[in-house]
Amino acid sequence: MSGVNRRDFMKAGAVSVAAMSMGHGVFAAGSEKIRVGLIGCGGRGSGAAADCLEADGAVEIVAMGDLFKDRLDGTLNGLKSKYGDRIKANAETSFVGFDAYKQVIGSGIDMIIEACPPHFRAQHLKAAIGAGKHVFMEKPGGVDPQQIKSLMASAELAAEKKLAIVVGTQRRHQASYIDIVKRVKDGAIGEIRAAQCYWNGGDMLGYWKWWDQEKMSEMEWQCRSWPWFVWTSGDHIVEQHVHNLDIVNWVLGSHPISAMGMGGRAIRKLGNIWDHFAVEYQYPNGVRVLGMARQINGCADRISEHFVGTTGTSYTDIGGVGRIEGQKPYQFKGDNPNPYVEEHKDLIKSIRNGRPLNEAKHLAESTMTAILGRMSAYTGREIKWDWAMNASKLDLSPAKYEWGPMPVEPVAVPGETKLV
Repeated sequence: MSGVNRRDFMKAGAVSVAAMSMGHGVFAAGSEKIRVGLIGCGGRGSGAAADCLEADGAVEIVAMGDLFKDRLDGTLNGLKSKYGDRIKANAETSFVGFDAYKQVIGSGIDMIIEACPPHFRAQHLKAAIGAGKHVFMEKPGGVDPQQIKSLMASAELAAEKKLAIVVGTQRRHQASYIDIVKRVKDGAIGEIRAAQCYWNGGDMLGYWKWWDQEKMSEMEWQCRSWPWFVWTSGDHIVEQHVHNLDIVNWVLGSHPISAMGMGGRAIRKLGNIWDHFAVEYQYPNGVRVLGMARQINGCADRISEHFVGTTGTSYTDIGGVGRIEGQKPYQFKGDNPNPYVEEHKDLIKSIRNGRPLNEAKHLAESTMTAILGRMSAYTGREIKWDWAMNASKLDLSPAKYEWGPMPVEPVAVPGETKLV
């Protein structure tokens, strides 16, 4: 993907737009500082902070928080080495522990970047919106139906308070996706009858670190190794495949009615998550969607979305390819700037022009789509959306948030794992 020229962006940022009153000051076009707090200083947190800094030259990182001091220090030092005095966070505004998010939110910031493990995001979003802060929050939005309800409530409160929430479903800010989705919605492939979406890739051990327990408490060990446990990550169908499911919801303009899934754990030995899923979703108007997710090395990779209409088909993928085949063939060939930066540009622009974006509801529905598929696959039951949202008591929260014992839940077995 083509990069963003900082000099050109700063020239564009000089164009005057209407200022707006926001939390701690008035933010005119590209001139007033935006004070950002980073919550979650792992790989995605450091990446999101860098993307935000690239998106707007007036952004400063003034506070940081993480569960672990070594993760915070590493990200703080890395950002300072690249962005210099735009990183204002220091020992007094760097916080560690389960309550670090509260201290970051209370540090005189205007906006937070929420990049803690998925389990904590709905809780942190609720606190940030309650305190009147704009938010960039990574996907997914939670790991169980109770957190999705909280996320939806935060979305409504943010709308009332005129606060921005932009989320890490960056394909909605990617030129190739925006172009193809618009054409499909405008009828380029006729009436949509079916779709398939995939995140079939390799094992993520080379990307996400697995921490040996050594002298750690069970809670610390699982939080450090969060991608490999259901309560912290939601499993990879939620943490990763949510991207593709979000495209399906975007194109169809709806969430599914029901899900019937299957899958298992063929080779994975770490934690208690599975390594493959296949879920059939039923959407309104009889549309059936197949979602597949796999994390196994040595297999064919496919990370893409495919829609089947009455007059054609569409194809989009992680590499920025977008095309339509059928009666109205089309191939996307335009510029495709880095969507990880574009989503922050769109967020900040919406804050500056007084029309704050609010993407929390679509994140809630896309995350719940993935959770619904996981619940069905884990239990072997076909599950309806309305039941999962209104009757399910599933809550993956630990009894308490402190370093100490934290038993590992058994790996789900279809037909044996209870539907809760």
